[in-house]
Amino acid sequence: MAKAKATKGRSGSKVTNQLVALSSAAVLTVYSAGYMRTRAAADRIQAADRSRPVIPAAPGESTSRPIAPLPAAAPVTATTPAPASPASVPKTPRKVQSVAAEAVHSNPIAAPAATSIETPAPVATPIAPPVAAVEPTQPAAPVTPQWKDGTYSGWGTSRHGDIEATVVIFGGRIASAVISQCWTRYSCSWVAHLQGQVVTRQSPEVDYVSGATQSTNAFYYAVVQALAKAK
Repeated sequence: MAKAKATKGRSGSKVTNQLVALSSAAVLTVYSAGYMRTRAAADRIQAADRSRPVIPAAPGESTSRPIAPLPAAAPVTATTPAPASPASVPKTPRKVQSVAAEAVHSNPIAAPAATSIETPAPVATPIAPPVAAVEPTQPAAPVTPQWKDGTYSGWGTSRHGDIEATVVIFGGRIASAVISQCWTRYSCSWVAHLQGQVVTRQSPEVDYVSGATQSTNAFYYAVVQALAKAK
């Protein structure tokens, strides 16, 4: 039994060593693959960090650009008027000198200098462009009435019966349109509201009535026939 335990312990140690070896090999493989992938990027970064080589200047050639000297400013000298010689000053009578001194002391404020008045330059007056003559508009030609005044009737047929419509024209316009006779299978009350649409629209074009399509068509054709007689 002791021999079996020893054999089992050796086999367990062997499996453990194999697992460690496989793990080490896997880690080394992953590291090698990552190193090969990042090697090119590392080389580019290292090349970018290198400093540029300094090219030596030729013998006798200065690397710095000479600075041109500034032009020397002309010396400013204060000119002091030379004192007039006693011989060059004209002699003025004492009385005249005293009168001039009194005038200076009595009126110390000097008279204002004469100001020159500038004459303003003439301003050019803009010339308005000539206004084109507006031709009088001619009155529009009177509109010819579409229909003749009077009362006209017409018939419209359908699969469910016939309808007669009577149209009154006044002033060239439709004054009224009524259903004068109704011979349809259904009551004409279904299409009675279409009479007002003819007057409002001044046309036989009316809306279709759901459930009374044939009666609508009969009324439409009746109005068309009546207006044809009013031409």
